[in-house]
Amino acid sequence: MEDAVYCKGTEEKLRKHFSVIYGEDMVEECMKRIRMHINKFVLKPEDHIPIQDLWTHKDHILITYGDMVRPGVGEPVSMLHKQHEFLKKYLKGTISSVHILPFFPSSSDDGFSVIDYRRVDERIGGWDDIQELSKDFRLMGDLVMNHISRHSEWFKKYLKKEEPYKDFFIEVEPGVDLSMVTRPRSTALLTPVHTKKGEKFVWSTFSDDQIDVNFANPDVLFEYLDIFFFYLSMGLSVIRLDAVAFIWKELGTNCIHLEQTHEIVKLMRTLTDCFAPHATIITETNVPHKENISYFGDGDETHMVYLFSLPPLLLHAILTENASYLTEWVKSLNRLPAGCTYFNFTSSHDGIGVRPLEGLVPQEEFDKLVNDIKKKGGFVSEKKNPDGSLSPYELNITYFDAFSSLNGTQSLQERRYLCSQLLMLSFKGVPGIYFHNLTATPNNIQGVSITGRYRTINRKKWFFDELEDELSDPDTTTHRIFFKLKEIIKKRKEHPAFHPFGWQQVYDIDPDLFCLLRWDPAKTEEVLVLANITNSVKKVDFSANSIPIETGKEYSDILSGKKFIANGKTELQPFQVIWIKV
Repeated sequence: MEDAVYCKGTEEKLRKHFSVIYGEDMVEECMKRIRMHINKFVLKPEDHIPIQDLWTHKDHILITYGDMVRPGVGEPVSMLHKQHEFLKKYLKGTISSVHILPFFPSSSDDGFSVIDYRRVDERIGGWDDIQELSKDFRLMGDLVMNHISRHSEWFKKYLKKEEPYKDFFIEVEPGVDLSMVTRPRSTALLTPVHTKKGEKFVWSTFSDDQIDVNFANPDVLFEYLDIFFFYLSMGLSVIRLDAVAFIWKELGTNCIHLEQTHEIVKLMRTLTDCFAPHATIITETNVPHKENISYFGDGDETHMVYLFSLPPLLLHAILTENASYLTEWVKSLNRLPAGCTYFNFTSSHDGIGVRPLEGLVPQEEFDKLVNDIKKKGGFVSEKKNPDGSLSPYELNITYFDAFSSLNGTQSLQERRYLCSQLLMLSFKGVPGIYFHNLTATPNNIQGVSITGRYRTINRKKWFFDELEDELSDPDTTTHRIFFKLKEIIKKRKEHPAFHPFGWQQVYDIDPDLFCLLRWDPAKTEEVLVLANITNSVKKVDFSANSIPIETGKEYSDILSGKKFIANGKTELQPFQVIWIKV
């Protein structure tokens, strides 16, 4: 075996990672195996690339499924090809990156119960489609690390107790006390299965079709490292570590965020920094904010974390017309380690997680938000608590319909919604925009009735011609929102103050207003974000606040292009957001 060549300090870091994960006795064996991966993928040390150069204010990520835009019946192209066609026609030059949600063969959860990590689901396309797409957009893909489908070859061979798969999964006796385990679901944690050695109970955090793998077995870790490098070799340069918080289990603990879990993320970051510095790691941990940002480590774990508290806080602020809790939360955001930033979003393929809202708003307002979602045609998914009780985990509704009102108008809904999107685009971090946020898609109730799954409400599949018809008609909500958001993104890209590694400062000036100052790392530009989050006209008295606006001076709004004199008569229309270059 050839000796691997490492970047300076990398070998020492790898030894430390393996020591923490598996103990000192396993370090040499692990180093031998990592050298095999380095040789297999012909990995060479590369020069360091500052992440501030990889991601700028010009970057926006579209979140989509590989079959979100489908060809017509009988059209001889793959779904991935058709989506690529749509992206090139309507979004090239607007978005720089595309997150294709799991595009592998899967048995449930719309891709997140992976059968084979190394194949593309032939129903949507092939690796050639992925590589073609990577020529026009930076691609982000999922490494679903916590579990695999029970229909996978791994699990089938486990049932037969074949090597090396007989120890790939976690067997637990049904009488063992697992009450401390953190659960994101209300289903049973253990799933009974029939193996060559009789009935066994295997760990299944998310569903009985998604069987958790056993990272305490080094074979499992090295299998996932192989998959990780394979994805990088196939054109994916952003890797999302799905549900990574749960990957290490230890009886007698809550089995979330354990030391070994963090060390595995650090290991992947060390390998990325040395052999793939052009790549970015993003962790997906739908948990309260303090736990979420723990995956930055000391700047040695993930590059980005999903800002999970943002979607429910924005929704709450705008629906209650009260910015106080949003403002207080932004005040509490600590300075991030160098080379780290947020992945901002308001909606994803999942629902709106409400665990990250815990402790940020009063309980009665939390309960009202949950109940209002049900009145708007949405659903509420629940999790099981250690005492056996259930509590809300996720609101299942499209983000657009979350802003509807039983007594309101379509115009009010659109103004509320655009306010939320503009504010998301204003925060420090890289914006992620779910496909259905661009198209202002209403609740897919018919889809839920077909699948029986709440999350289908936000996973409608468009036919290309159907979507084009919507976009070509100025009277449709889809047309208005889609092209308005494109216009906003175009203007945002012109202003380095929105650099994801820049800075932000919030000003508490009025519960009816949200005020944020943004500036780039070199402080070449400052932009003041000011939002009226009420349904009334608000007058802003700049002279009475500490915000960096000079009374009597002329300013212009980047978004509308309108000029105004900063004085006590400056008006903001209902749910209006302005970006002022200061």
